[in-house]
Amino acid sequence: MTENQMTTRYARLSMSLHWLMLALFVGVYACIEIKGLLPRGHALKGVFLGGHALFGIGIFVLVWLRLLGRLAPRPAIVPRPPAWQTAASHLMHLALYGLMIITPLLAWLMLNAAGKPVPYFEFGLPSLVAPDPDLARQFKHWHEWLGSAGYWLIGLHAAAGLFHHYWVRDNTLVRMLPKRYKG
Repeated sequence: MTENQMTTRYARLSMSLHWLMLALFVGVYACIEIKGLLPRGHALKGVFLGGHALFGIGIFVLVWLRLLGRLAPRPAIVPRPPAWQTAASHLMHLALYGLMIITPLLAWLMLNAAGKPVPYFEFGLPSLVAPDPDLARQFKHWHEWLGSAGYWLIGLHAAAGLFHHYWVRDNTLVRMLPKRYKG
């Protein structure tokens, strides 16, 4: 196979979803952080919590498209990284996909257990568990714990891309950038 025939970048849809997911994560984290800075009873707390939920549901919906996209051929990293880096990359991606699936599910379960509806535009999402305040607190704990871990996961993912680009000087980062970027 010649170099022109080889895939050197991810498909446009995969790239678009990757960067859209980053924007949704920025929205999720910005909304919850701003909400936390507002004084108790502030009128905008509900707005930011609603935005947090909307961005989180967006992540949950789009992650399934991202997973389907992983079935497509992926461009090779050139030069090929050591096996330990490939293994670390697979673990990181598994953790990120877990974050994108489990965290919104925990929020859904938390709201259900708290007896609150889970609205999504004009639709109400079905209840997955019966109201149970103790269970709601447990789901909230794990949702917040995973959300905090997400800062580290996303930061490490970004740092690894920059490390590969500027230190190792391979094409890891460039594969996820539009063709107009030459690297």
